[in-house]
Amino acid sequence: MKIYNYPSRAAEQRVTRIVNRGLTFDKKDMADVSRICENVRKRGDQAVISYTKRFDAARMNINSMRVSQKEFETAARKVDRSFKQALNRAAANIKRFHEQQVRRSWMQTDRPGTLLGQLIHAVDAAGVYVPGARGGETPLVSSVLMGVIPAKVAGVKQIVMVTPPTKGGGVSPHLLVAAKKAGVDAVYKAGSAWAIAALAYGTETIPKVDVIVGPGNIYVTLAKKILAGTVGIDMIAGPSEILIIADESARPDFIAADLLSQAEHDVLSSALFITDSQTLAQATVKEIKAQLANLPRTEIASESLAKYGAVIVVRNIAVAVEIANRIAPEHLELQTRDPFEVVGKIRNAGAVFLGDYTPEPVGDYIAGPNHVLPTAGTARFASALSVDNFIKKTSLIQYTQKAFEREAPDIIRLAEIEGLSAHAGSVKVRLSR
Repeated sequence: MKIYNYPSRAAEQRVTRIVNRGLTFDKKDMADVSRICENVRKRGDQAVISYTKRFDAARMNINSMRVSQKEFETAARKVDRSFKQALNRAAANIKRFHEQQVRRSWMQTDRPGTLLGQLIHAVDAAGVYVPGARGGETPLVSSVLMGVIPAKVAGVKQIVMVTPPTKGGGVSPHLLVAAKKAGVDAVYKAGSAWAIAALAYGTETIPKVDVIVGPGNIYVTLAKKILAGTVGIDMIAGPSEILIIADESARPDFIAADLLSQAEHDVLSSALFITDSQTLAQATVKEIKAQLANLPRTEIASESLAKYGAVIVVRNIAVAVEIANRIAPEHLELQTRDPFEVVGKIRNAGAVFLGDYTPEPVGDYIAGPNHVLPTAGTARFASALSVDNFIKKTSLIQYTQKAFEREAPDIIRLAEIEGLSAHAGSVKVRLSR
């Protein structure tokens, strides 16, 4: 991992490369996913099961697509006590945090003769996508909790989950226990773009939903992008990323470990470290090399660091903050002597982790805030998955005759300026009586 002194041409080029990483999609992939979505729209279950048998579980059939009560009961017997304990703590923390986000309907009557307000309603149905890996063998339990619990807190009536089946046609018991704990109403064995399309359009077996949330591979992401508008989505997410700002008080082994925790995700992941200490920069690079040698996913992490990793030395922490706000990282760690002096200057970040003992994985699993975060610079305008993703707001308006007549001339004037005579007419007709 190379050290860059900032400002310099080389450092600027590196930062620009990371900033411009963006979310780009291959035209062929777009066309392939569009065809899949259209096939599911037309053929429903037949399309979903065809893709599932082809790519995930050869022996799957439509009747086994929905996880049965017996499968849930079997799963509960297969997980150990330590998992249940960790799951319970994580679920409680996540629920408690998201309960603070609940909105209430409200009304105001401060203008005489008017009643204005906003009605808050949860959507009727939500779909949560939980990604799989290596044929569905890796149980991403945290994705279940982060997707389902906010929907449950919001008051969504029907919450369904889709996840790729294992090669044998099952679902990890850890995922099923997590789904039950979080409050899922049904789990379906389907993954990739066809699962997203099934949720968006509905099939004979999988119900149509109003909102789809959850991370996934490029095909899942593209399906959400294509179907946005047909159904609500959380965000278009890209590869994971971390930016760490640290001063001389920080520990290089902590920093190295945190950078690698993101670099191991994907060769497109970004891991950036910015400091005002040349000594810390050099010590961290040395530590990265040592830890990388023992990392099971060494090849992935090494390629990620080579493409989108960097250690940047700046003249002071204020410059580091400027760069961080420019990049708008998904995860931002502040390992400084007093992180609270710095955090108030951060404008763009998906989540901020304060202090030496708040590594990014704390947020991934158990702290409480959602780990589904904006990536690729979209933290400039986007936010973490929250209760807000599962609600809709309806405006409420009432005028008395007196209040209407008081403001009618202004309405007429604005309508006439816009050339909308019928708008003005609907007001004038009420003044002529």
